[in-house]
Amino acid sequence: MNIGIVIGRIGGIDGVALETEKWMEVLSDLGHVPHVLTGELEGPCAYATVLPELAFSHPATVREQNDAFFMQDADEIELVARLQHDAQYIETKVLEWIEATGIDVLITENSTTLPCHLTMGMALKRVVETTGMPTFAHDHDFHWERGDRYTTRYTGVQAIIDECFPPDLPNLAHIVINSYCQESLARERSMNSVMIPNVMDFRSGFGQPDDFSSTLRASLGFEPDSILLFQITRIVRRKGIQTAIDLVDRLDDPRVNLVLTGTATDDLNGEYLQELKEQAARSKRPDKFHFVADRFTNKRSSGNGGPALFSLSDAYANANAMTYFSSYEGFGNAFVEALAARVPIFVNNYKPVYWPDIGSKGFRTVQIEDNNLTDDAVEEMRAVLTDPDLRDDITDVNFELGRKFFSYDVLAAELSYLLP
Repeated sequence: MNIGIVIGRIGGIDGVALETEKWMEVLSDLGHVPHVLTGELEGPCAYATVLPELAFSHPATVREQNDAFFMQDADEIELVARLQHDAQYIETKVLEWIEATGIDVLITENSTTLPCHLTMGMALKRVVETTGMPTFAHDHDFHWERGDRYTTRYTGVQAIIDECFPPDLPNLAHIVINSYCQESLARERSMNSVMIPNVMDFRSGFGQPDDFSSTLRASLGFEPDSILLFQITRIVRRKGIQTAIDLVDRLDDPRVNLVLTGTATDDLNGEYLQELKEQAARSKRPDKFHFVADRFTNKRSSGNGGPALFSLSDAYANANAMTYFSSYEGFGNAFVEALAARVPIFVNNYKPVYWPDIGSKGFRTVQIEDNNLTDDAVEEMRAVLTDPDLRDDITDVNFELGRKFFSYDVLAAELSYLLP
């Protein structure tokens, strides 16, 4: 079958985009052809069509978000009329794409879940409703979990949110990524859903050293005996990166470095990034913190005359451990990546997902609560970083558990059951 996937952006390293590419791989393995309609192509992606109006950065999208949520100083009648007009245009373009590619089944990737792009969600609801096409809404998180981010004074905008985020249609099935989302969707919207966790390919050798990844340490200026803690996430406040900086300070080991691979493009006004840099500058060893997002991308590259660009797999291949002190995650892509890459994980018990859906399965981690970095936790982390045998024991156990619960085989079985 031709499977149509609609997503705001793909080809980059944010969680939704990465998970979508994994679904595409598994769908291809099952004999289907995945086609992507996206607003922004951040890297190579097969069978992708770009519709600029779907981009979160499109001027019309930025304006709608400012008017509906951030500023709320627009004329409501004009605002709602503009949203309806823009949604109709997107609906027409989506229908044209469906016709041109012969789509049999549609998958929306958070596009009908968060109202971070109102007109995309409105258009997709209409498309699903009018075509009657079998559709799966892959829901990564819901707007009611985001505090007051999507609170609006406009009754017309609120009506759109209630109707389209998420929509309730007989030919649309919801797929959530954690048990909390499953429970909250039932509680808030009286909708049933299927839970499919985020996954990794445990057969691909992800995060294992090779000739290219072995150049990373020297390329970034590290000594051969450097101990590298990697923070492999975007730089946003909920990632708890301040705790990782505190950890390096508490370890007070000249070999230990914190390498931050993620961008701060989603950090409002760059405030959190600046706080982190100031915290690092005040530490005992300010030279041990490395903000190197410009050296990491979705696909590795020799640099075309400039410095080499490394992939996330290359980062894991060089990591002695990974810091993952988030206060909230929809699931935890980086956690599953570390399992597949055989990298130890230092984790905060992020609510409400980590323990019910991940930690309770028996993974060996150094776990803290409420980002409280106790003396015992610091010493346990020090032992993991300095004892290769302990590290191997931990990662062997975690790899096998990860393969059991979060592998491509798990996803393939679920999709085979669900697809018509």
